[in-house]
Amino acid sequence: MKEPLIFRRDDCLSHDQAMYWKDLLYRTVKVGTEVEFAMPKGVKKENFLPPLVEALQPTKDLTNLGQYGVLDVVSEHCGIEIQIIGRQPYYPALMEQYHAILDPLVAQGVRARPTCGLHYHTLTIGLSEPVPEIILANVWNLTRRYAPNLRFLTSAGSSGESLCRRRNYTSHLEMVKLTPGVMSMIQIQRHLRDSKRVPEHQNFLNLEHVTFDDDGAVLDFHLEFRFPDADLSPTSIVAKMFLFLAILLKAVEMSQYGVIHVGRVREWRRKVELLDMLSNNDGNLATSDTSRITPEIIDELRAGCRELLELLKPVFVRFARASGEGSEEHPAFEVLSLLAETPLSLLRASGRSWSEIEQLLSERAAITSGNEWDKSDRRLIRAIELAELTGHTAPEAWKWEAARELFLTPQELEKRLERLDSWRGLKWDAGLGTMVFLG
Repeated sequence: MKEPLIFRRDDCLSHDQAMYWKDLLYRTVKVGTEVEFAMPKGVKKENFLPPLVEALQPTKDLTNLGQYGVLDVVSEHCGIEIQIIGRQPYYPALMEQYHAILDPLVAQGVRARPTCGLHYHTLTIGLSEPVPEIILANVWNLTRRYAPNLRFLTSAGSSGESLCRRRNYTSHLEMVKLTPGVMSMIQIQRHLRDSKRVPEHQNFLNLEHVTFDDDGAVLDFHLEFRFPDADLSPTSIVAKMFLFLAILLKAVEMSQYGVIHVGRVREWRRKVELLDMLSNNDGNLATSDTSRITPEIIDELRAGCRELLELLKPVFVRFARASGEGSEEHPAFEVLSLLAETPLSLLRASGRSWSEIEQLLSERAAITSGNEWDKSDRRLIRAIELAELTGHTAPEAWKWEAARELFLTPQELEKRLERLDSWRGLKWDAGLGTMVFLG
């Protein structure tokens, strides 16, 4: 990406502090969603809602995941909203959960209308210490810097003239004016709260749930990314959960150096102009009028999306390594890379149904499956993790025994050990007489 401009600050994190907060937030942050949809055609809400509540068994308790991870199912102005509890960022579990919730609904013909939205709540559960304010400042400015690209990537309108829902539900009008370069995050929150122009809860990035201590650090770290359009694709929804988590962890990294700038004056004015083209109140039936978005502008938005994903790629490598599948490619990154070029709006405008979109995205996510461990790899991992081959005097003797046990040639074993070393790190433990993992 282009070299970012940085606001220098006195409260930058040290390297050790940044590593601490990245690890802590990765372990504690959960991303929950509010999935909104309209009734199938010809179906009344009063007939649809009670059976849905019975089927999804909402727990109404954030500490009780229940069978489907549903907190509540409520009536909304657009139809129905399913409030889904956040959980640890493990891709297969999230995919299973969202398929179980959404597949039956799509089969029944529920609709993602412009009055519907998709809100992501990114919050820490049970964190016993305040989060440094500079981290929140970087989340705020990363979101501002890439706001038109994020709006494009998460757009899900059904035509080229209405790529996005209308601005009222997710307004950027206040956000573009408020910079942590000259304001604290408490001051920004107060400005949003007191605004006569935009209701507090309808801001592009909603800070109403955040609380601060007397020193300005964040006590309740709870952000709501409101700008994604309504979405009925499990693969798309889950990929964007990882997107917002990645933005948070990248914000921690940035906090070692200061606060990222939104760009030079001309670049920033252009971004605001793009936002106004994408998100406005000029369309029909609760949509934005995006008729000014030309193919050239779409290419411009795509370029910004690529820059954002390039910036976030190292975080997704961490996600992939943490999954334990032996790959540095994460399925969510593959899906986001596709959406950066052809978001849901363009896919829907091309005539694809939600089922066809889900098929396309799931095929893209499956690209990473080619790097999974085979049976011999897993037997080797087991042998190391459970210390099944101990008591050897040297690494060469251990390798000879491992190759014999696994029916591998020495060359094949060496290749597999190299992969394991790059994945988790390997070292020789002379006391045990075996290879052990470093992590």
